[in-house]
Amino acid sequence: MTERVDFYVLKNAAAKQRWVFACRLTEKAYLSDLSVVIANDTPADARALDDLLWTFSERSFIPHSVCLDGHPADPAAKVHLTVPSASPPAADLLVNLTAQLPADWQRYSRIAEIIDADEERRRLGRERFKMYRGLKLTLQTHQLDDSDE
Repeated sequence: MTERVDFYVLKNAAAKQRWVFACRLTEKAYLSDLSVVIANDTPADARALDDLLWTFSERSFIPHSVCLDGHPADPAAKVHLTVPSASPPAADLLVNLTAQLPADWQRYSRIAEIIDADEERRRLGRERFKMYRGLKLTLQTHQLDDSDE
């Protein structure tokens, strides 16, 4: 059952900034021994994030599994990258980088929505916020400045 949805609002519109923030958030959850699913819009996005999870920080890396069509989730992995057509495992945290409300959102204790400054992504983020509010979920918004990103 989903306990909380956090919206992280970035000032930058660059996709890479959104992905770097997703890596930092995932690292924090991973170091707290939480399982994480990162939902991506496309296989290309998932592959780009796959590369970034190994290199985003000089001091660490996040071991993970990429679950694209036809590739089942690795049960030993604590972090999974997925696309909407994949069937990810349940997890403690869903980092939603997609443009839509996840179909199986209730499988996650917490959901993190990362919204950047792109106008279309902001509009879609507002729509998801309204949907979550309609579902009576606890919502928190975090306005991040450049030092947080």
